[in-house]
Amino acid sequence: MADAKRPRRGLSDLGVRAASGVVMVAVSGAALWLGGAVWIAFVCAISVGVLYEWIRLARRATPGPAGRAAWNFAGMLYVGVGAAMLLFLHNDAFTLAPVLTLLATVIAVDVGAYFTGRTLRGPKIAPSISPSKTWSGLAGGILGATLALFTAARLWQEGLIWLTPQGAAADAVSCFGSQPCWYAGAAAVPLFGACLMSGIVTAVCAQAGDFFESWMKRRAGLKDSGNIIPGHGGFFDRVDGLLAVLFVLGLMILLQPR
Repeated sequence: MADAKRPRRGLSDLGVRAASGVVMVAVSGAALWLGGAVWIAFVCAISVGVLYEWIRLARRATPGPAGRAAWNFAGMLYVGVGAAMLLFLHNDAFTLAPVLTLLATVIAVDVGAYFTGRTLRGPKIAPSISPSKTWSGLAGGILGATLALFTAARLWQEGLIWLTPQGAAADAVSCFGSQPCWYAGAAAVPLFGACLMSGIVTAVCAQAGDFFESWMKRRAGLKDSGNIIPGHGGFFDRVDGLLAVLFVLGLMILLQPR
């Protein structure tokens, strides 16, 4: 997300931000609920917007056509894998549980990091890149992600949510069921321990994505990646952490032993 250190906002600006937030939640929620072609169109539109902002930042920070071409290719790979994962997680083979678990976990990272960081403060992680990020905030993000994953896992174990329309736990999505930390070693890992391991990975990835986008903006000399969302900046500002988590998850699925 965009850096929190900004000029103090007035009430009217806060109203714009709140209204924009409501619209974003409504549009994304509707696309998620409708699924199918609507979800595909939504994901593609956001991906094009993020890639455009990526290229804009890279062009401002990178001299020469070769360097810009390399950044453009990296952006297509990074954004493309993230978009592919969103489409993979929400198709006719699955219920909404896998994608909602992922989204809820990333949101829990942001919420946990924000409130813990503001309450406990403490040492900064990388003040030259993102002055607002603290180690206590990262710990709060890990806690939030762990609790979100543990809640989803318990709901699945109790039969209150299903991974597939038939309610069967398919191997392809076992990472979203009783063992969210599917790469850690199946049932040998206790449930909360598995969720904690997944929570650490998710929180670190989300925060790394945030730092990465902040670094790109600083190199480009810009405060926001764009201005298409009133009061919130650009698409990249809103999905930087989620995009990093999706990218890493995509690599893990591609590279897991068959």
